[in-house]
Amino acid sequence: MTDLTTLLEVGGPLAALGGGTAYTRAKYPAVYWSAVGGPISTARLLSSYSSVMEACGLTVAPSRLRVLAVKATTRREVRPVPPRRGIIRPTSTGLRLRLRLAPGQEPADVAASAERLRHAWGVHAVYVTTVKPGVVELRLVGYDVLRRVRMPRNTGSGFLKVPVALREDAMPFVRDYRTVPHQLTLGATLSGKSMYLRHLITGLATQPVALVGIDCKRGVELAPFAARLSALATDPDEAAELLPALVKEMEDRYDLIKARQGIAPDTPDEEITSDIWGLPESERPVPVVLFVDEVAELFLTATRKDEERRDEMVTQLIRLAQLGRAAGIYLEVCGQRFGAELGKGATMLRAQLTGRVCHRVNDEASAKMALGDIAPEAVSAACAIAPELPGLAVAGDTSGGWSRIRTPYLSLGNAAEICRESAHLVPDLPALKPFRPDVPVRPIETPAPAVLPHPATD
Repeated sequence: MTDLTTLLEVGGPLAALGGGTAYTRAKYPAVYWSAVGGPISTARLLSSYSSVMEACGLTVAPSRLRVLAVKATTRREVRPVPPRRGIIRPTSTGLRLRLRLAPGQEPADVAASAERLRHAWGVHAVYVTTVKPGVVELRLVGYDVLRRVRMPRNTGSGFLKVPVALREDAMPFVRDYRTVPHQLTLGATLSGKSMYLRHLITGLATQPVALVGIDCKRGVELAPFAARLSALATDPDEAAELLPALVKEMEDRYDLIKARQGIAPDTPDEEITSDIWGLPESERPVPVVLFVDEVAELFLTATRKDEERRDEMVTQLIRLAQLGRAAGIYLEVCGQRFGAELGKGATMLRAQLTGRVCHRVNDEASAKMALGDIAPEAVSAACAIAPELPGLAVAGDTSGGWSRIRTPYLSLGNAAEICRESAHLVPDLPALKPFRPDVPVRPIETPAPAVLPHPATD
């Protein structure tokens, strides 16, 4: 009886500790990793580093000098040499360490063994990046950071840089318009495409940038941000009037560059290699970011007159995509479906969109249209996105690199409030004034009248 009582006294706290650990791992993975998972994985890495590297084929034969030194000082067996390991640096999501490759090794050798290293050291994923010739960095991620997105403190934001999502290697995905001027974003209904768009708009709303929107769903997506928009078109007819105004604004900026830099006035725009960033800050026009939501609505036609209007709008979009970067005009093209069957000019427009973000789509053809020409292996990753993971997407660019990302939650009310608070930053662009949306004046909340106490009566 005494033994049973002692067992219950010891087993109760242990069971509670185990249950608490399991609960923390499921609900608060970052806390679990910092308290339990990180130290365990660090101990595994330190104790098994040489054997794991040898099992993965990442060791090389020792030099003759090393062999002679070992034989002269000890009697132990001369073993292959693993890559030299740097200091292990813990983070809130995993571990980071650098490896100096041995002669004859390349970063691809380490990247090919990433899955083996993940299992050997008990982490969620291992990513390999090249720091400089002969040195690679291993980024060990301790848990699935995309299950519950928490953006890091240092996001790398700046002018025309918007940290819009979190990558699967726990690094922020930054939309940099100076590096990737134009982008195509695809996603089916409830895939998280609208959430991605909210983060872009709110990130740019606090910067000295002109925001222009084309939303052919009667403005239901972009109208809540009207206080910060310089122009808004809510149907194809208005878009057909807005796009020529943007093209004219682009041409005026090219004339400004020509006049400032002494370029001949008759020089074609295609031959001008400079841009507005070479102008003095006092003369530099503000950048313009054009958001096109449901781009397929601009391609759909019902009559011959609609076909003529469609051809004009597509031509103007292609001109903005080809020539707009030097004039400080950037495109963000969004839609549920984008394919060659939309009509003439669809494939040509896509070719000018350097960045690609593909959320969950309804067919493989859309994923191929978004990612097939830049990273064919990313198409299968985009098709495997589950409906219960809104905001998850595959992002890539024409360099061939790609990664999975997920956008954190941002309510429509908070996004609209950010745009209202930054309405004073709307720049003065005379060419876009006719298209400035009407913003209703918010009613002034009057305080409720004070309730006076009634005298007590019989």
